[in-house]
Amino acid sequence: MALDNKLHITDSTELARMEEKISKKKAAELFENGYLDNYEAGTFQMLAAIHQYLFSEIYEFAGEVRTVNIAKGNFRFAPVMYLQAAIENVEKMPQSTFEEIIEKYVEMNIAHPFREGNGRSTRIWLDLILKKELNMVIDWSAVDKDDYLLAMERSPIKDIEIKELLKQALTDKVGEREVYMKGIDHSYYYEGYTLYKAEEL
Repeated sequence: MALDNKLHITDSTELARMEEKISKKKAAELFENGYLDNYEAGTFQMLAAIHQYLFSEIYEFAGEVRTVNIAKGNFRFAPVMYLQAAIENVEKMPQSTFEEIIEKYVEMNIAHPFREGNGRSTRIWLDLILKKELNMVIDWSAVDKDDYLLAMERSPIKDIEIKELLKQALTDKVGEREVYMKGIDHSYYYEGYTLYKAEEL
């Protein structure tokens, strides 16, 4: 079953294909149009703005905090009843060093504030924090998919793996469209479309 969507698509594979096509185009626009210039890097407001921009043509819930509990595999993301508090706690986390920024990224991933599209939105959010604080971004094409997924899976318990993996992929090419677009392409490669389970409240 496909998620309810504005495109009236009922096949989940077709929805995934259209979602990728539309949100990739919107992600490319974000690099060019200065839409996020009025938001502060590291805030939930910026993350919600990214999500809303990427997915507003597809989902009614774009940019809105989810109202269902979700899990991937055996891992349950932050329960809805604690989600707002979790988001506020993540926002307060420091972000002045690489280690602090990745810790913040890991915690926002655990919160998983949206019903769909968390990984794609949060990776753009992460790069904007790195760009602001360290004048660096991640070259996602240099990050192995399987290593990344395993490291993120283990990150709530032990975040040293994800820190090392992403540190090796840091680059100072913050203004290069090619690096950004490689990251956008890879974000769809990393994100599984059919792995979420949800329970309506």
